[in-house]
Amino acid sequence: MRILITNDDGIQGEGLLHLVKWARKLGEVVVAAPKVEQSGKSHAIDFTRPIEIKEVPLIEGVRCYSMDSTPADCVRFALLGLKKRYDLVISGINNGFNIGSDILYSGTVSAALEAVSLGARAIALSTEPGAYDEAMAQMDRVMEYINERGLFELHSAYNINIPREQAEEIRITRQGGPFYSDDFLPTAEDPTLYMPTGKCIYEYRGDPTLDTDTVLHDKCISIMPLCFDRTEREIYKKLTDK
Repeated sequence: MRILITNDDGIQGEGLLHLVKWARKLGEVVVAAPKVEQSGKSHAIDFTRPIEIKEVPLIEGVRCYSMDSTPADCVRFALLGLKKRYDLVISGINNGFNIGSDILYSGTVSAALEAVSLGARAIALSTEPGAYDEAMAQMDRVMEYINERGLFELHSAYNINIPREQAEEIRITRQGGPFYSDDFLPTAEDPTLYMPTGKCIYEYRGDPTLDTDTVLHDKCISIMPLCFDRTEREIYKKLTDK
């Protein structure tokens, strides 16, 4: 099995090393990751300048490429530039959950979707900040769930969020709503420089029947099918009904 690993936290991101260590049990691993952190870059690609790409000795026995561009571009290079096919692309493990409307901005999720657009199966993988050991300890269980239920026979891309605590169950979920709000605060050094600051605006009330990705708060692993389609289908249907 050949696995491509990328992320948006950068080639030096701690989560990348944890994921590679786990993935090597499954087969050959190739890494293509951004040179610096690319969080919040969504599905951006760069086609207006040359891109620095270097093979780096990051992990013994694993070919690792550092790329001065976005997560989506890393996937494009690994598939199109290296002219390789992969049985699975894993993007992550992200330092922080990718849930709700925040998915729109996620470089982690967009890298997985880029892989699908190029014909690969993909997972976007995230956990709570710093909870890499705890999340990776549950990955065997996640892959067993995926394989036993034939998820990749039904669909090509999934967004997976793993809580720090040992999950009580795994749930198939859908995307929730907005969870964060930003403000722009001027810095003390220069009044023309502003720093975006985010805060959680969602209050979870412990609904055990909830089918959105906030089931993470119920000590559940969330697995959500991902898609590209930006069509508002209900409006499309109303506008095209004869």
